[in-house]
Amino acid sequence: MRTFTLDIGNTAVKYGCFEEDVLLETADCTPSELVAVLQRLRPEHAIVSSVATSTHEWTSLLKTELAGRLLEFNPATTPVPLQNAYATPHTLGADRLAAAVGAAWRRPNQDTLVVDAGTAIKCDLVQGGHTFRGGSIAPGLQLRFRALHTFTGRLPLVELPTDLKAPVPLTGDTTAAAIQSGVLNGAAAEVNGLIDRYREQFPELGVVLAGGDAAFFQPRLKGLIFAIPELVLIGLHRILAYNVEL
Repeated sequence: MRTFTLDIGNTAVKYGCFEEDVLLETADCTPSELVAVLQRLRPEHAIVSSVATSTHEWTSLLKTELAGRLLEFNPATTPVPLQNAYATPHTLGADRLAAAVGAAWRRPNQDTLVVDAGTAIKCDLVQGGHTFRGGSIAPGLQLRFRALHTFTGRLPLVELPTDLKAPVPLTGDTTAAAIQSGVLNGAAAEVNGLIDRYREQFPELGVVLAGGDAAFFQPRLKGLIFAIPELVLIGLHRILAYNVEL
């Protein structure tokens, strides 16, 4: 079974094409490129997930090229291979639940903290590999830089360093360096603090890291870290497969 997953995020739209459970290809995509991608890859079934804009334009294009099922993922109503214990599923971001499904599939029967570092930094608990409990949402790195510039009178807009793995000096000796230290070292300390608190409750906790800023966090997080950049796409694929097989 060949499947196509489409993740519409706040900053980009990314697709993944799977043959059974193997990710064959992934890339960013625009509506004008979608039909050509579908005609080349020829998936049978597809799933669309969005945390941003309407899916209407995308689903209209998908319907013209699919022979099988098109699933629009809704965390509140779409069946998933995971117990959802979130108290307000109608407010739950599709990317958070999809990432949890992906983590549960990759780490069955194990406590896992999903750290998805993108536009926002989401830290979500999958208990026992079978129950999504929820977690925390905080501004991502770029949002922190922009907020300091936008909501102050004189602080400059500082960008992420080119080398995300390079150490960030703790004591910045310029205003730009001080902002980098506060945003980057502060975010790493924040996530490590959350990991420590979760491990007090779940000593065998594993951490799965995903998202566009995963490369920054990977060398800075404590303990055993599983970096799975395409975790949301993997989770969407597993949700689609689960629904097709129902």
